[in-house]
Amino acid sequence: MDPHRGAAGVPVHVTVLRGNNLRGVKDEPFLSFVRAEFDGLVLGDSQKLDMPARESVNYSFTCSFQCSAPGCALHDLAHRPVLLTVTEVLPKEKKQKEEKTSVVGQAVVDLLPLLRGQWSFSSTVVLHPAPGSPSEIALQDGGIKPTLEVTVSVPEPLLSDSQLSESNLLAVTVETAYSVPDVWNPALGPSCSYVAALQVPLTAEKEQILLFSNGVLKTGGEREPVPRPKKWPIGPLLAPEAQFIPGVCIEGELTDLEDGDLTSTEDQEFRAEAECNRKRVSWDTEHRCFVDAGGAACLTRRIAECRLWPVEVMRSPQAGAAKVVVGKASKEKTQAEDEIQLPFHGVAYVDLAPLLYPGVKCIRGAYELHPFYDSDLLLKTKRNTSVLRESMKAPAAQGRPRPPSSVGSCKAAPSKVFETLKASRDSKDVARKTGKLDQCESVTDAEPQVNAEGQMYADSRSYIVIEIALEKPLVPKRPPEELAKRVMEMIPTRPPLPQRPAGAERAVQDYQAQVASVAAQVLEQYQQMFGDAFVPGAKPLDPATEEQRKRQLLGELNCSGKYFAFKEQMKYSVVRIVREKMLRTEAFTDPEQLQAFLSQLYVFLVDEMHVALNKTLSADAPEVQPEPLLDCSQLRHFAKEALLNEEYQLAAQYYQEQLAQDRRNPSHWFDYGVFYMLTADYLKAEECFQLAVFIQQVNVPSLLMCGILSEMSGRYEDAETFFERATCIEPSCIVAWTLLGLFYLAQENFIRAEMAFAEATKQLRTAVVCRGEIVPDTRTPTEGGRQEEGKFSQSLAKPVDKPAVDGDTEEPGAQRSQVIKTEEDYSVNTDPKPDALQQNQSTRLSTTIYIETVRFLLQNYALQMAQRALAQQLLCPDGGPSSSYHLALAHVKLLQGQYSSAEASLQESLSDSFQNPDAWALYGHLKHLTKDYNQAQKCYERTLDFVTDASDTHPVYLRLGSIYLQSREFEKAKSTYLRACRSAPSCLTWLGLGIACYRLGELTEAEDALSEANTLNNRNPKVWGYLSLVCLQTGRKLEAEQSYKYAVKVSALQSLSTSRL
Repeated sequence: MDPHRGAAGVPVHVTVLRGNNLRGVKDEPFLSFVRAEFDGLVLGDSQKLDMPARESVNYSFTCSFQCSAPGCALHDLAHRPVLLTVTEVLPKEKKQKEEKTSVVGQAVVDLLPLLRGQWSFSSTVVLHPAPGSPSEIALQDGGIKPTLEVTVSVPEPLLSDSQLSESNLLAVTVETAYSVPDVWNPALGPSCSYVAALQVPLTAEKEQILLFSNGVLKTGGEREPVPRPKKWPIGPLLAPEAQFIPGVCIEGELTDLEDGDLTSTEDQEFRAEAECNRKRVSWDTEHRCFVDAGGAACLTRRIAECRLWPVEVMRSPQAGAAKVVVGKASKEKTQAEDEIQLPFHGVAYVDLAPLLYPGVKCIRGAYELHPFYDSDLLLKTKRNTSVLRESMKAPAAQGRPRPPSSVGSCKAAPSKVFETLKASRDSKDVARKTGKLDQCESVTDAEPQVNAEGQMYADSRSYIVIEIALEKPLVPKRPPEELAKRVMEMIPTRPPLPQRPAGAERAVQDYQAQVASVAAQVLEQYQQMFGDAFVPGAKPLDPATEEQRKRQLLGELNCSGKYFAFKEQMKYSVVRIVREKMLRTEAFTDPEQLQAFLSQLYVFLVDEMHVALNKTLSADAPEVQPEPLLDCSQLRHFAKEALLNEEYQLAAQYYQEQLAQDRRNPSHWFDYGVFYMLTADYLKAEECFQLAVFIQQVNVPSLLMCGILSEMSGRYEDAETFFERATCIEPSCIVAWTLLGLFYLAQENFIRAEMAFAEATKQLRTAVVCRGEIVPDTRTPTEGGRQEEGKFSQSLAKPVDKPAVDGDTEEPGAQRSQVIKTEEDYSVNTDPKPDALQQNQSTRLSTTIYIETVRFLLQNYALQMAQRALAQQLLCPDGGPSSSYHLALAHVKLLQGQYSSAEASLQESLSDSFQNPDAWALYGHLKHLTKDYNQAQKCYERTLDFVTDASDTHPVYLRLGSIYLQSREFEKAKSTYLRACRSAPSCLTWLGLGIACYRLGELTEAEDALSEANTLNNRNPKVWGYLSLVCLQTGRKLEAEQSYKYAVKVSALQSLSTSRL
């Protein structure tokens, strides 16, 4: 619709086609007509038609009204229906001059489809019977409902495509106010009116006051039924059932899924009692508003500026209760009229900030009612005027005069409320004129009066349930498809690099290809001379025939010159093998060396010839791939052991071997990226994580690490995309939502940060309750009990060179921190269950979203983000300086080399949780790094003595065993290393066991253990050295010499590699 259209506007045509199953006063044919009304105006009456009882009647009645400029007219279409009243014309009696009529029923036609871009629509609406009508009696007996068939159309759309996409529909539902003041007595009848009001922007310049004045006071005793229909905001109708909006109901909802003020455990218990036993005022009314693009932008801006929105409530006397002195009082206005005191004036502050969360279209919750004070209103909402007070000053602005209609008092209801309130106030002015005016004015001038009636809301703990819904979110949420497309654009698809063999391997492959080619030519020559070589079902040749054919074939090849051609063909490939495989490029001077080399070469060429012939002549012979000696899990374990001992070159080698086994596994690239995070090579780490995402677009840990590294490098848009993509892939991921919140917090987008943290907390509640990790609510934040600390001690190496860090942990983003956590442990993927959520309301979480996130971040060496998460843990209401926090902080300080700070944090953690084996294990690592081996031994022994094992005992076994070896307690060392070999065997555990057995003189056991160590890692010089000692002790000098040479060779190679690095 053109916004510059004149007053004529667009006509809206309403056509009543027919009525079905209508019943008159008597169960016989009757005369009836239809009256159409909209917004208090009568649009017209149909012809009076005779209708057979319980049959259809074709009214074919069309009427219209003008929809003018987009302001108030479109708003009226949103919340006002077309009323269709079917009236029966009763037969005239004797001496009766005027016709008598009886209302059969009323129907409502919702015009909302016109605001959604439809040109026309048809519907069959229920004709709700008037009280006492025959239709009502028939419905009570289970009869068929009477209906009207209606069509609504416009000659052109009311909104253009651009207006339709930019506009919005806002629906405000005021449900029920519970636990209202006890002085409200429903037994006195309808002597009071209960009003709720708020103000919303419709356009950039215009705001609309939404009044809900049809509240009904009820006594307690039972809950409100759920679901129950919502009412139109137009007041009482002739047919009571017509006041309900078709197809719109109030649904029940779990408390923890609501917004609002009353969501805690104590609040839930209070609400359960109040909603069942206490007095309440019920509106159950929905007011819909059409909001154009300017109004939506204004609403968004207003919420961003001040998130609290006031909803005012009051109780006023009905008309007639205060009209005795109105006539006289109206002539004696005073300045005190400006200080209007509304009876029982209260206000609820609704937090609309969730409407700015991406994709959120609805909020619903219970909001506390407070006494209304102008100072509180200004402080909390930055408003200086009361909506109810302004409405009272200009009651005529709530509606314009209209001709009388069958709607009755529905349009006058708001005005009557304020006229009555004004009359009551004028009567009070007269009382002041009799002698109390000066006293009242002095009080008013001195200070604001105390809202004693409004204070009753606070004393009774009154609250009101409100729902605010939008058809489209104010902040659209990017769809998963768009996020996936953007991730693919940032990490483009790259074809895998072809595997190209090295020089020696290429030489062997070329030789095998030449052998296959010559074999094919020889076979072809054989078939030319003797026919098919392989005939199915033929008898094998006798040896004499085979020998004869062989001589004939060789003779033919020599005579034809093909034999020499084959030799020349093979010559080049043999030369390449000699040079690239045998590494011989110079002539031999010693005949014996030449003969030995030729023998070696001949054996190698014959073996490779057999391999080539088997591949050529074997039908469908599968190529057997040798099984690797070490699988990927062992390689990962050995790499972490190498990191524990600061052997970074060996760790990198293990990670590369893991990749060599399966380069298409994203977890292998993720592990390699974590290794580069440890060494602070962030460019290579990001490349590894991106390769993991390239292989598997839904790899959440890699997406999170890509987001963290993007933020560290200042690419904030890319970081937001990665984090959002992770939350879309796995909505139950606690870490993903928390990292998204930390990102928004750094960007000072506090509303979105609050949204992300709230979603993370919701997922944590579900996950913890499903795992059963809950504690009683009576526990204080610093009391003991071991909480699940994760695998904090998987990487306890000394700190490596990192970027300089300043500040302290308590300041967000001030420092960096490190720890490892496996990729599989970062979240719990469970679906919310209502019973679990209800159970969770009476329990307290044993962890927080920040501790869960710190475990993942420290595990993967995301230093900066981990520090920010720890800082938020201090500010978290459920967090603070708990045992978990001090343990995580101690680990951070330990990895940063700040040993004194780490020890102080560990002492704080142990004071809260003295029986935590993880804390004692970390304390032992601290003492081990500071060379205090006696204290380290005591800590490790205490760790292993607990009934509950530490989350990672492998470093404890290794370091405690090494301490025992240094102190020559070989029996204890043997026992410790045996336990390590049983739990997680590795080269180091078998080596330690072998050394302990050797020192105890158990040479056979020592040799067996060293052999196991050598099998797992044959590049460890210490293993070869002790094998040499064992061989010397057992009299095997040749094996001892060979083992010693291998030890020297491996040690020299390692020294050379280290010097090159």
